[in-house]
Amino acid sequence: MRRRALLALALTLATAGCTRHETTPTPEATVTTSADQDLLAAASAGDPKTVREALAAGADIEARDARRRTPLLLAAANDHVEAARVLVEAGADPDALDDQHDTPWLVTGVTGSVAMLEVLLPAGPDLTIVNRYGGISVIPASERGHVDYVRRVVHTGIDVNHVNNLGWTALLECVILGDGSRPYQQIAEILVAAGARVQQPDRDGVDALEHARQRGYAEIVATLSR
Repeated sequence: MRRRALLALALTLATAGCTRHETTPTPEATVTTSADQDLLAAASAGDPKTVREALAAGADIEARDARRRTPLLLAAANDHVEAARVLVEAGADPDALDDQHDTPWLVTGVTGSVAMLEVLLPAGPDLTIVNRYGGISVIPASERGHVDYVRRVVHTGIDVNHVNNLGWTALLECVILGDGSRPYQQIAEILVAAGARVQQPDRDGVDALEHARQRGYAEIVATLSR
């Protein structure tokens, strides 16, 4: 219940605030042909063969569905790695924004897919584009306990000290929205080793160490006290 309440608060405050690196989705790319429809459906279903066929038939690689999701975003959101690989090799944009201000790259932080991360990296995603909460991919990954993803993404050059609209970093979200279990203990260790600022306070002046103490997360306290 506490976690759901915090997430509800996050949604309210984050959507009310301004985000950095804000980009407005472009209106020109929409579904206009049957080939576009086939491409979007194939990407969503994870069918690389049909993805290739649709592209060969002239489908727009940046076609948009009703929620302004591109084929690559659909493939990434559903963790269809091979379909995404075909799209990336064909030049799909890893930074294409949908109506929720998600991109193919940003959703990897939600899914925690290291395989999709590796497919998208050669496309040169912009690691500074933020989601609707003002966060970059390492933040939702830390909040959701995606240990392997966090372990990999901290080596991409991503800013582990990025502050979202709530005033929370990845480390703060790991502690505040996590449950102190082993995955969150590991993520705290990884983030600290990657240069996360332990003494970075939230908007109330409380840092991750104090949040961990308040919650009785002894192992995380030990990590943040080193």
